[in-house]
Amino acid sequence: MILLISLSENFIKMTITQLKYVLSVAEYKNFTVAAEHSFVTQPTLSMQIQKLEDQLEVKIFNRSKKPIELTPVGKKIVEQAKVIVDESNRILDIVHQQKGYIGGEFKLGIIPTIMPTLLPMFLQNFTKKYPKVKLIIEELTTEEIIRKLTDGHIDAALAATPLENEAIKEKPLYYEPFVGLVPQNHRLFKQTQISSDELEMEDILLLEDGHCFKDNIINLCRAHKIDNKKGFQLESGSFDTLIKLSKEGLGMTLLPYLHTLDLNEVDKTHLREFKNPPPAREVSLIYHKSQLKIQLIEALKKTIDGVVRGAISFSDVKIISPLHKK
Repeated sequence: MILLISLSENFIKMTITQLKYVLSVAEYKNFTVAAEHSFVTQPTLSMQIQKLEDQLEVKIFNRSKKPIELTPVGKKIVEQAKVIVDESNRILDIVHQQKGYIGGEFKLGIIPTIMPTLLPMFLQNFTKKYPKVKLIIEELTTEEIIRKLTDGHIDAALAATPLENEAIKEKPLYYEPFVGLVPQNHRLFKQTQISSDELEMEDILLLEDGHCFKDNIINLCRAHKIDNKKGFQLESGSFDTLIKLSKEGLGMTLLPYLHTLDLNEVDKTHLREFKNPPPAREVSLIYHKSQLKIQLIEALKKTIDGVVRGAISFSDVKIISPLHKK
């Protein structure tokens, strides 16, 4: 696609490809790396960007800096280039929607505390129903997801919400209650149900930083500082490790409801549900407000809705934000 822009009675001709090259260099701050990700040779990419700069009679990049930096006018050009490239892509999206076509590449990010339980529930159904979709799935933290959605490196994600990010749209899928896993030597073991008022942060085994479920728990306990009286401090990257440590009597832990469904019968005897309304996290399908593949997003949402409806029947819950507000 060629764009013609009037500049002082002269017409500047630029291509979408040139703008994509500019965006790639702006992202990677290196011509060689940008060329690799653009699947062209470095001389070709450099020549096209140089040609665009010559036509505009401005420098988009300061090549004397290491890494390469955008010039002041280059920053403005990049912002506009993002809009132009997105709008050009929207043309194909309009055609796909008109034809009712659901296919092509779709990149999905999923946070680690959702991936092992939700993905097996919907993946086979989705791939069978939409065989023309090439689904590329990546496990990412919430912070990585927001960055990749903003940069256009993924199309959508499954994450705990609300995120309170104006650039991100959220489609809630379900509300997943928290469940306590309590060792036999714990003060709460003999109770049939527990409440959030009985929780003590020093008593709970947590996931490591970067997992929003940890922030959920900290918000639930309304604590900003953890006083460590156990003589050790441990944070794990997996629920399986927390479960094993809890069974050893090193403390209780909290699990998302779906994660408890695959526990063996012995481990399930250590589970304690919360009194109504139980604390829960909101799980949503999220995407950038400029996202184009809306028909694919709707197809994915419909598939997930169909499988979780029977697995989670809780209607009265108390939503705990993943954001640790101070």
